[in-house]
Amino acid sequence: MPRNNSKNSNQLVFLALGGIGEIGMNLYLYGVGPPHKRQWLMVDLGVTFAGPAEPGIDLIFPDIRFIEEERDNLAGIILSHAHEDHFGAVMSLWPRLRAPLYATPFTAALLRAKLIEEGKEGDIPIEEIPTRSKLDIGPFHVELVDMAHSMPESNGLLIQTDAGTAFHTSDWKLDPTPVVGAVTDEARLRKIGKDKLDALICDSTNAMRTGHSPSEADVAKTIAGIIADAPHRVAVTTFASNVARLRSAMDAAVSADRHIVIVGRAMKRIVQVAEETGYLPPEYDFLTEDDYGHLPREKVMALCTGSQGEGRAALARIAAGGHPRVTLTRGDIVLFSSRTIPGNEKAVGRVQNQLADQQIKVITDADALIHVSGHPRSGELEKLYSWLKPETVIPMHGEARHLEAHADLARDIGVKTVIRARNGSLVRLCPGPAGIIGDAPAGRVFMDGRLPVLAGEGPVEERIRLSFGGAVAVSLVLSAKGDIVADPQLTMIGIPAATAKGIPFPDVVLGAVQGALNGIPRPRRRDSALVAEAVRRAVRAEVKLHWGKKPPCSVMVTVI
Repeated sequence: MPRNNSKNSNQLVFLALGGIGEIGMNLYLYGVGPPHKRQWLMVDLGVTFAGPAEPGIDLIFPDIRFIEEERDNLAGIILSHAHEDHFGAVMSLWPRLRAPLYATPFTAALLRAKLIEEGKEGDIPIEEIPTRSKLDIGPFHVELVDMAHSMPESNGLLIQTDAGTAFHTSDWKLDPTPVVGAVTDEARLRKIGKDKLDALICDSTNAMRTGHSPSEADVAKTIAGIIADAPHRVAVTTFASNVARLRSAMDAAVSADRHIVIVGRAMKRIVQVAEETGYLPPEYDFLTEDDYGHLPREKVMALCTGSQGEGRAALARIAAGGHPRVTLTRGDIVLFSSRTIPGNEKAVGRVQNQLADQQIKVITDADALIHVSGHPRSGELEKLYSWLKPETVIPMHGEARHLEAHADLARDIGVKTVIRARNGSLVRLCPGPAGIIGDAPAGRVFMDGRLPVLAGEGPVEERIRLSFGGAVAVSLVLSAKGDIVADPQLTMIGIPAATAKGIPFPDVVLGAVQGALNGIPRPRRRDSALVAEAVRRAVRAEVKLHWGKKPPCSVMVTVI
């Protein structure tokens, strides 16, 4: 349980286990009731993606120990929308919670499709609810409010309780022409503001940027012009979940009399779900990778996964010449219609350079308006505040710099209370003065293959150390009297072959081993732990002397 110093008997509280201090891994909890006897509502259960700093890891989940211990008091889980950073952990973590799960039709259909792909169809019961729903989840009365975003059915959540009212924006922007999906419901938001809103928990992703974001319709016009003028093949890569962007590229292809080829599993899944839920018109004629090679170059528009440089995604394989059915050649065009997520710059740059080496033209959002964010800039935030008039604001969904910019903006425009919370901060929203009243355990869990590993522990940290300095393993066999019975055996991984003076590193290590043994009186060599530690220290010190790095060293001592 979190530490809690409040004495109020009935409170509405907020706790993030992911999503504040980072972009991704969203998991937010709202609690109502007296301390130590609260019921909880979970909003979203997302992942973030590992980078070079987490070798061997693909996905990172929030640490859910706190709410897992409270699962008997978890009234339900509601998914705001179907981006991976908001619902991507459901398959892995829901079995540890087993609370009622609510989602609107598009989100529910996409989650079911993922379950089918993983052979888990029917394993997670999903209660499908309409957009603009009003429903009771335990003591929480929840209303879904349309918020424009780069994904269909992104919902803000009005959460009403006996203790007070909060509005959770999730991801949103103001876009009068979003191409796909609803516009942000200004009329409903204004009405919420008139009825008094205790707390606003709000997206911070673009708080550092001034003005208003361009519209998806503006991007659609640019993409249509590029595809219409292209002399040969065009490939478009974007986040597969951005159905509006897919629709814009498809409309452009149809107008230019080009065939639409879907390349990549995630892209195929999204297109299928978008068709089933009515976000893509049924008259589109989609072709597969098998059809690609039979089409004239000037009649192709390929939609490819891989906008973030993922090595196993379609575009990376195409750029490297490793895709079995899809190729691009000199004079073709690739549109990177997405933002590069921080940490992915090298991977994206590698794919773009591979394409450029083949004289394939690469167009990014630095060259033309082919991408806009789905998150609000400062001007949009100001407008939302003018509608909702919240008493308290908690910036969420952002790294520290985004959160601080958002907090400063909220204070500058007159918000009464701005709370600078982070993951694990237990915040009282109302009644009484809003503020941080305690904390709860919050952290990251790496999926290491099929095994969860708490960040900062275990093999992931060891692999990071190995990536810097290699490793040395020494095997010794000693007699009961402490004599060396056989030559020491070495295994060295990632160690240079020789020193700057040309001395082979195996000789350096063997010399260190022998020196360490000579320094231990024979009777004391019977202590295998003492011998192992002395050899380990000696090897690391000697390697550092010649190389400048101290690799991890393991020593196995066998006494016969």
